[in-house]
Amino acid sequence: MITITNLGKAYNQRIVLFIRELEIQQGEIFGLVGNNGAGKTTLLRLLLDLIRADKGSVISGDYEVAKSEKWKEYTSSYLDEGFLIDFLTPEEYFHFVGEEYGVSKVEIDEKLLEYKGFFNDEILGQRKKLIREFSKGNKQKIGIVSALITEPRVIILDEPFNSLDPTSQILLKRILVDFNKKTNATMVISSHDLNHITDISHRVALIEKGTIILDLQNDGSALAELKNYFSV
Repeated sequence: MITITNLGKAYNQRIVLFIRELEIQQGEIFGLVGNNGAGKTTLLRLLLDLIRADKGSVISGDYEVAKSEKWKEYTSSYLDEGFLIDFLTPEEYFHFVGEEYGVSKVEIDEKLLEYKGFFNDEILGQRKKLIREFSKGNKQKIGIVSALITEPRVIILDEPFNSLDPTSQILLKRILVDFNKKTNATMVISSHDLNHITDISHRVALIEKGTIILDLQNDGSALAELKNYFSV
């Protein structure tokens, strides 16, 4: 589904990312871990054509992301609060997202019912409360659900467990796994939390200094191998 070839990015002549070859399969939950500054967010931004690579390519489906807009029709993402339109209410924002993907307000409202427990009665129906007035954790929930609600084929999330309380983190893991089983969506998810990412991922890659140094099938030993690496 996603194929990366000789992908490189540098700032001020310093290479911050170089991935020679990587393929993420359709329906795979692909976890990405690494220390701060390792290149995780740079990679996600390159996957979304938010920054341009200096060399190489990202192919999503049949489309090179730097040369086509067609992949956007089946791709959604949430990387940070900058993705939100904070002068809208959550309902207005969800309806806006639906409109962008050709999903009606009625359908969006029906799908929102699936996230009632995750929202914990704190997000919808808040008397015209704007997104900018919500807590960081609730903004995170709004962003994550906005990436899921149109049921795209490709979903990219950067640190989705950040700012969430433990109950919400557990619910989110269940939501992501169930969503993947239901839709067979390809999901690329970065996280600092090794336990969370190995709980949900089919495969986990460790990136350091802009290069993938481990690519692990999550067959039961990935968590121990990652913990061993970071404990050195």
